[in-house]
Amino acid sequence: MKKLLLLAISVCTHIVAFAQPEASISAKELEKKLEEGAFEISLYNTACYFALAGNKKLALNYLNKAIDDGFNNSKTMLEDSDLKSLHNEKDWTLLLQRIQERETTKTKENELFFNRPEFWDSKFFKTAYRDDLSEVEKVAGLSRFWSESKYNFVNFDLVPNVNIDSLYFEYLPKVKNTKSTLEYYKMLMEMCARLKDGHTNIIAPKELVEDVYARPLIRTRLIEDKVLILQSDPEMQNKGLKVGMEVLTINNIPVKEYAAKLITPYESASTPQDLAVRSFDYALLAGSVKQPIHLTLRDFKGSITDQTISRVSPSERSKKLGSAPVEYKILPGNVSYLAINSFATDTGSKVFKEKYPEISQSKALIIDLRNNGGGSSDWQILRYLIREPQLIHKMYTRQYNASFRAWGQLQGTWGNTNGIGPVKDQLFSKPVILLISARTFSAAEDFAAAFKSLNRGLIIGEPSGGSTGQPLGFQLPGGLSARVCTKRDQYPDGSDFVGKGIAPDIVVLPTVSDIRKGIDTQLEAALKELRKP
Repeated sequence: MKKLLLLAISVCTHIVAFAQPEASISAKELEKKLEEGAFEISLYNTACYFALAGNKKLALNYLNKAIDDGFNNSKTMLEDSDLKSLHNEKDWTLLLQRIQERETTKTKENELFFNRPEFWDSKFFKTAYRDDLSEVEKVAGLSRFWSESKYNFVNFDLVPNVNIDSLYFEYLPKVKNTKSTLEYYKMLMEMCARLKDGHTNIIAPKELVEDVYARPLIRTRLIEDKVLILQSDPEMQNKGLKVGMEVLTINNIPVKEYAAKLITPYESASTPQDLAVRSFDYALLAGSVKQPIHLTLRDFKGSITDQTISRVSPSERSKKLGSAPVEYKILPGNVSYLAINSFATDTGSKVFKEKYPEISQSKALIIDLRNNGGGSSDWQILRYLIREPQLIHKMYTRQYNASFRAWGQLQGTWGNTNGIGPVKDQLFSKPVILLISARTFSAAEDFAAAFKSLNRGLIIGEPSGGSTGQPLGFQLPGGLSARVCTKRDQYPDGSDFVGKGIAPDIVVLPTVSDIRKGIDTQLEAALKELRKP
């Protein structure tokens, strides 16, 4: 659990002063500011820093403060190698006793009914799936989504024209009038989409997965205002569906009209570029596995053909069209290329560490996050790119206090600032380029935002999706579920990229011509920059 100065854990539960120190300071300056109380990164992590720095008195002092502020995990303290130097100190035993008393007290507190899991995740919302839920269940599901959004959604400021109560009353008669659970699900999706947040969603029950999430063995994308086939399974290629062909109609409806009427109104998206990805890439051809799709296509020479193709289950499609989570290779000119296509695990940073001896000998590094839809934030690679500790991330969440509301006081927020420290004796000081797109989303945007804050290299490509955060998941009747975004992630200076997207230093858009020639426009632009004297 090495913290190395400022390495803060993004899911930390410690109370943190919401100060705004400068983005880059030296280790000595940091120690001076911490000792003076100018700001705190985290009470517990500050204690770890001072323990590593050999200042046992300050380390014990900050541990004491951390316990005062609610830290109550003796197992973490005992196993944390950063604090090993304190184990023989007299005050260590006293602090350990304090925290163990806190743990006992916390166990008693958890016996309060509003801290019990069943209070928040009540069995009454876990009703069985039926083809058509009762009106009571439908209203209960709508009501739960409304209440969880009202009390937990963190991005209301990004949708100032949306009033959650007005939205509730607008959709109350609509959900009552739905004739099936499938129709009810779509109605909730439509309401959810009004919040314009990519991390706030309605999820279909497992019984409807193959009715709503099935897609054919091709991928499409909006390129230069044309919907093109970007990937095609060998089976589809044999039918004549080639990469680069333009989709003109779907089920005899012009493709953009089809998207506008049947797809876009149901997509929860934080930015126009995120909405375009969802409308013309992820969801355009989604539907029932039982219903084939009729496409009108135009090839490179202008010839028009018709194709009727089938959808397949999500699992089958993932097997045949899914990409590896990480791709690594050396490009011409001795340039290391690392594509991290998912942060679902820490495979990306593990591959980087494994290949670092080779990467360290290359002339430059390209990190490709263009197809990374997120997962859990992983900033480990960035530690190899810096000389000094630096802040890379800020966040806040709503903090509701019932008595404050009763007293007419304003509700507040809670937040923290996270940083990273360098990896000792393993600095990669050569040029680095980060590739992003509108499909760069969630934890991938956390990485891109941190990279941008470091001023460590160029970002090339398209603005990112503009949506990240911590969703709160909860159950709805009939096997449906939902999630609401509860955390606002920011650049370390407190400026926003949620609702905007991370802007590249050099905007490079793919072209129809390059797609049809098999040229990666954005990667070629990155290599061109690296060839500049």
